[in-house]
Amino acid sequence: MATSLTFKVLRRAPELIAPAKPTPRELKPLSDIDDQEGLRFHIPVIQFYKYNPFVNGKDPVKVIREAVAQTLVSYYPFAGRLREGPNRKLMVDCTGEGVLFIEADADVTLEQFGDALQPPFPGLEELLFDVPGSAGVLNCPLLLIQVTRLKCGGFIFALRLNHTMGDAAGLVQFMSAVGELARGLRAPTVPPVWERHVLNARDPPRVTCTHHEYDEVADTKNTIIPLDDMSHRSFFFGPQEVSAIRRILPQHLRRCSAFEILTACLFRCRTIALQPDPNEEMRIICIVNARSKINPPLPAGYYGNGFAFPVAITTAEKLSKNPLGFALELVRKAKNDVNDEYMRSLADLMVIKGRPHFAVVRSYLVSDVTRAGFGDVDFGWGKPVYGGPAKGGVGAIPGVASFYIPFRNKKGEEGIVVPVCLPAPAMARFVEELEKTLKGENEMVAAESNTNFITSAL
Repeated sequence: MATSLTFKVLRRAPELIAPAKPTPRELKPLSDIDDQEGLRFHIPVIQFYKYNPFVNGKDPVKVIREAVAQTLVSYYPFAGRLREGPNRKLMVDCTGEGVLFIEADADVTLEQFGDALQPPFPGLEELLFDVPGSAGVLNCPLLLIQVTRLKCGGFIFALRLNHTMGDAAGLVQFMSAVGELARGLRAPTVPPVWERHVLNARDPPRVTCTHHEYDEVADTKNTIIPLDDMSHRSFFFGPQEVSAIRRILPQHLRRCSAFEILTACLFRCRTIALQPDPNEEMRIICIVNARSKINPPLPAGYYGNGFAFPVAITTAEKLSKNPLGFALELVRKAKNDVNDEYMRSLADLMVIKGRPHFAVVRSYLVSDVTRAGFGDVDFGWGKPVYGGPAKGGVGAIPGVASFYIPFRNKKGEEGIVVPVCLPAPAMARFVEELEKTLKGENEMVAAESNTNFITSAL
């Protein structure tokens, strides 16, 4: 990745794009899953599009600007502003004010970004400009979109979403609708569904499941990651890397999903790299899409947040001294906790406890967006060369989260790219630990230091 690349971006003044036709003026409450503290931040996404000779004479800025205005007619809550009611309840005031839009030109070609288009991207703050005063959660635009023309005829579509309004699946649904209208369809093929009440707390609310992800964890040893010396890197896991990790697992765990295997591996390597006190509790939070786990399943077209943050907890010593299978069992159990009752209990907990933030102390959060569909969003110029989260480590508490993004490397291998954000010294140890794991060295050491595990490790 050409991280040393520098270029100039000439931006027009930001404008508000309102829905193309009048829309209802009403107050629409978010769900009790949407308005939790841990989602009260903006999430950045970026899509790179090549020059397409078949779309001659069309200006991507003009096409997308018009399509956004048309799409906001059916997705009119996005054109409103969030207000906070009693007990911190969030609701959309559907004012029709519009979303922020920036037209820009950059003196750079897509080729100059290099073969491996992956986070961190050079000049991201120029390609997704943070308009002063626009990044608040309340009373601010819910979407910011910047379309930047490139010298080669390609363009970059960058977007920032207020996360309380929707998750990756909901955002892709909106972006795909913009793409359909940009390509000349009269209406989106998947009509948007609000229905946020289906994920509201019961009356009376009652917490029936264990939700350790919302434990109050004191940061006794100052382990929340400092932001001044952060290193951002992306790691590619293709079939070869995933197979290498699979090989060191005991037979009964080799059929686990790539998500589970990678999560266990990254959790373990990251913990070792951070060098916490051996008795410290370490947490892995897996984002689990609960759309199909709810009974009845969330309707097609639902664009709110439909996921949970189940957590697995262990000590740093157990995690680093045991073979990888130990971490993998923890990840699998956490993922399997999520069902309809878990989601109901979660919504109830939000209301009872005042919409708390999930615990971030000594936590690592992973979110798999490989199936979200960012790579399929087509505004008429074809599919993006890269589509998905603009960086790792985003969130109300930066540095805690990584995304799993679908990616094709320059050899043409399909795989997953994972942006990781760590303090620089820890990043160097993380790389070393990951290399050892891919070579299978760690398992021999773990097996030797813990005789109980020799059979499974070998």
